[in-house]
Amino acid sequence: MSAGSLAGRNVLISGAGRGLGEAIAAHLASLGAVVAVCDINEEAAAEVAARIISAGGEAVAYGGDLGAREVFHETMAAFARAYGPVDTLINNASYLVYEPIERVTEETLDRMIASGLKSVFWGVQAFLAHRDPEASKGWIINYSSPVAYRGRPNTGAYTAIKGAVAALTNVLAGELGPRGIRVNAIAPGSVPTPATAGFVSAEDYERRAAGIPLRRNGRPEDVARAVAFLIGEDADFINGAMLAIDGGIIAAG
Repeated sequence: MSAGSLAGRNVLISGAGRGLGEAIAAHLASLGAVVAVCDINEEAAAEVAARIISAGGEAVAYGGDLGAREVFHETMAAFARAYGPVDTLINNASYLVYEPIERVTEETLDRMIASGLKSVFWGVQAFLAHRDPEASKGWIINYSSPVAYRGRPNTGAYTAIKGAVAALTNVLAGELGPRGIRVNAIAPGSVPTPATAGFVSAEDYERRAAGIPLRRNGRPEDVARAVAFLIGEDADFINGAMLAIDGGIIAAG
């Protein structure tokens, strides 16, 4: 395997039907990984997989709500049956709502917790059940956020979930490390994508960029390359890390 190559790797990515998940899927496939593009929107997942295949990569699409334990286990099992044991899991799925704390409803909170936190538990369980028991290595990436470290108004539910994901990543790094499984998390900062266009305007992104030490917003490829690094051989001794991909937002406050 050449440096940077992911040939022979079977990677399942949740929430990959658009946005950062789509960018990660496309990039990892370009490095030789077989990618399972999973999304609650089955049509979107299928479109992403088709684009990857047309670009010369290998991908398969699965639709379903991975916040449901049974669905995640069934999806992982289907991928393993088709391509063999799964060695890499990217827990990217989330459902995002920004609103003042007094407006948070039970329905919204339940949906956000299922998508952004429960799916991490179910994904790890399914991954452990469908990896090669003889494998000496495995890779899990969880998706946290700078808001877990820098409180922002109107992000109460999202911040609580991303803080929980960060804490869970620490636990899993210690719990699964003895099995050769490296568990890390990413904290992407302000990254415009079609998925965020509905609740962050272009003007808002301009204001955000002005406050970022590098004076620009992130790009999907910034996040995709960072994920590829964390699951690659160059990061072989990195376990339990939170990689900020934010231009310095967390560091500078």
